[in-house]
Amino acid sequence: MTPIGLAPRRRLRILTWHVHGNYLYALGHVPHDFVVPSLPGDRPGYGALGTRIPWGINVTQVPAEQLRAMQFDCVLYQSRQNLEDARLLLSPAQRDLPSAYLEHNPPEPHPTDTVHPFRHDRGLLVHVTPFNAVMWDSDGMPTRIVEHGVPLPTARYAGTLERGITVVNHLHRRGRRIGRDVFEQVRDQTPLDLIGMGSEQLGGLGEVPNMEVADCMVRYRYFFSPIRYASLGLSLVEAMLCGVPVVGFAATELPAVIVNGKNGYVDTRLNRLVDVARQLLDEPELARAWGAAGRETALERFGIERFVDDWINVFDTMLEAA
Repeated sequence: MTPIGLAPRRRLRILTWHVHGNYLYALGHVPHDFVVPSLPGDRPGYGALGTRIPWGINVTQVPAEQLRAMQFDCVLYQSRQNLEDARLLLSPAQRDLPSAYLEHNPPEPHPTDTVHPFRHDRGLLVHVTPFNAVMWDSDGMPTRIVEHGVPLPTARYAGTLERGITVVNHLHRRGRRIGRDVFEQVRDQTPLDLIGMGSEQLGGLGEVPNMEVADCMVRYRYFFSPIRYASLGLSLVEAMLCGVPVVGFAATELPAVIVNGKNGYVDTRLNRLVDVARQLLDEPELARAWGAAGRETALERFGIERFVDDWINVFDTMLEAA
């Protein structure tokens, strides 16, 4: 499961939380051992790992009440709730361990003047995009950027279905920030399907198991991202790796990934996005060419080997500074 790349200085035992299943799956490719806590009722961050994702043997889950008796080399927080819970679940010595905070999102409520809550004398704040890193006020905390890494899907672009596909969980309740209105306006003017948890609420097709999303996406002519303000989605990266061309709202990190007319198309003018979507429906060879170029972009920028090397370096840096 672990790609060939950098070798860590030593194998570490790392406490983290089950905040984002696909991200945790990618993180499991790093040659360290990851322990995630569980609590009854599948509370956020404590849900069962389950069998939908082929976890490696280096990702294990234990009841949260056992954490205090366990030995760890470092802690990887992934949400404010993790920081709060650590005060109850971990001993003072465990909370003093070298720590990193993996921030998945851009700042809220204010997009420029929000101070990040992570403070730790032996800590490192890790962002998933350069956009997020520059928008957060880290207030002097050491920071690092580790862009997404996605294991290479086996599915390859077909594009035979003359429709676009959007992949967003709970778009119906996440609203304008995630682009519900953008999605609905574009869907009103060109064929566009939605998959993800709760997508039925907006007339979508429902949830598709994690490991089947790629096989679903490759049938569609293009991938559409309606997102105004969030991190670069793992499903978008996966689509690019499959060779699916991307059309999207030009916000946050996406304009730094997509070059218009080369590997996809992004714009803030919805009428222009509709025009481009219709063009791809009419010109399948153009869609295939953009998708192939997008795949090359994704292989270079979001390959799992680079991701693993970056995280090995992060953990080595944390332990070296300890």
